[in-house]
Amino acid sequence: MEAKSLRPGKLFKMNGIVYEVIDYEFRQQPRLAAAISAKIRNIKTGAISVENFKGNPVLEEVEVEKKELQYSYADGEIVHFMDMETFEDYPVNRSLCENALRFNDENAEPIVCTFNYIDGKIVSIVPPTFVVLTVVETEPSVAGDTARNALKNAKMSSGLETKVPMFVNNGDKLRIDTRTGAYVDRA
Repeated sequence: MEAKSLRPGKLFKMNGIVYEVIDYEFRQQPRLAAAISAKIRNIKTGAISVENFKGNPVLEEVEVEKKELQYSYADGEIVHFMDMETFEDYPVNRSLCENALRFNDENAEPIVCTFNYIDGKIVSIVPPTFVVLTVVETEPSVAGDTARNALKNAKMSSGLETKVPMFVNNGDKLRIDTRTGAYVDRA
């Protein structure tokens, strides 16, 4: 796998250690070699670092098994997910799925997450790319507050806080991008 094919969420092996790409930037300046900068997380330790790749080095690809599991319920520090085909229960430590739970609305359709396994061990839990959440708390819109791209804070039904346009009101259903936690559009 070439470094230019890295994307957020992609897993690769470098110096015998498995990393997950958190953020990625490709820079090509005139008359200079391409430079790739990636913010990566060590899967084993959780340490985050920035790696700069000169040119386009070849990285070792990691064999990842993926499984789609639906959120079922939380019981203290253990969160339960269910395989929708076999109805098998998968208990997971809350710390492993904290990011995915930011987008789960307990009062709506449960989210379906992708579990990434390497050698039978969970390495990451990825929420769906987009989720629909309800606005539970935001300031009311005021006539005249229509400056270009004006945003206001909103608290969503999952507890997530994000910036939304001025026309959004309490009770509106919004599509949220789970990669950034940002408002996309009305649902």
